[in-house]
Amino acid sequence: MTEDTIILEVNKLTKHFPIYRGFLRKVVGSVQALNDVSFSVKKQETLGIVGESGCGKTTLARVMLRAYEPTSGEVLFNQDGEMINVFSLKKAELKRLRRNIQIIFQDPLSSLNPRKTVLEIIGEPLLIHGVAHGQELKSRVCELLKMVGLSVNHLDRYPNAFSGGQRQRIAIARALALQPQVVLCDEPVSALDVSIQAQIINLLQDLQKDLGLTYLFISHDLSVVEHISDRVAVMYLGSIVELAPSSPLYQRPRHPYTEALLSATPTIDPATRKKRIILPGELPNPSNPPPGCKFHTRCTYAQDVCKTTVPAWEEISPGHWTACHRAKELELRGVGELKSSG
Repeated sequence: MTEDTIILEVNKLTKHFPIYRGFLRKVVGSVQALNDVSFSVKKQETLGIVGESGCGKTTLARVMLRAYEPTSGEVLFNQDGEMINVFSLKKAELKRLRRNIQIIFQDPLSSLNPRKTVLEIIGEPLLIHGVAHGQELKSRVCELLKMVGLSVNHLDRYPNAFSGGQRQRIAIARALALQPQVVLCDEPVSALDVSIQAQIINLLQDLQKDLGLTYLFISHDLSVVEHISDRVAVMYLGSIVELAPSSPLYQRPRHPYTEALLSATPTIDPATRKKRIILPGELPNPSNPPPGCKFHTRCTYAQDVCKTTVPAWEEISPGHWTACHRAKELELRGVGELKSSG
């Protein structure tokens, strides 16, 4: 596969969680966690997924791995040149596929078994898939520890003996144990101190370069996403509202929600301050989303058409997609224009 090869493709992915009520658990509605989400990822690319808490970012990752079964849609994985639908695979086939797609969770303290040693935690995937046993397994785990910046002296220690950053390195080593092609990073640095965040981000970038990895990087921190991502997808209430290469999206967003998110990113320069955009109202109930554009209830640019008609998903400029009725006429502010002298 070349670097322009599509390795992962998501088509109209939808996930609704039923709402039950009463003794007989009658279905009275559904939480629309994902609605017609579509995108593709190239080999060795990092696609950032950003949005508010509750927008569907983590649900997206778990549905892609079939931790949740989808309501509709498909996820295609490029396996030796053939696009395989993840949702059509049987249990044994899915187990083989999961060697190629792994996940790093947000909180390493809860994602690592406190009763197992580092050797057992990192070696478990190798045992489950029959890749290595005995001394060969131990040698592979030692190699993985060195790869993520830890010592082989840590083999027999338990997770509670490590700092947060070290625990996340163990989680990364576990994710890489089966030599995957795609790694889903579900807010992998949000539970860490800022200085440790930088170390983990740099480690992920080095590993991507050395191992040829493809990342789907999920975060609510736009500063982190800007640093690591080639392209960025912005999610709102279960849908992608904008998708573009990192630099164009940060310099000239084409959706009002993206503009508001960018205004909330902190700046390290004490001489400048952001012109913060405060969105009115609250995030709508995902079990009863508003008609038309889902963002119209909080958008200062909304017009009558936004309240009744779902905006089309269209390419505004090469590689820059958005779903906004007024995308071609609005002059929205990027990160540079949102700053003013203090």
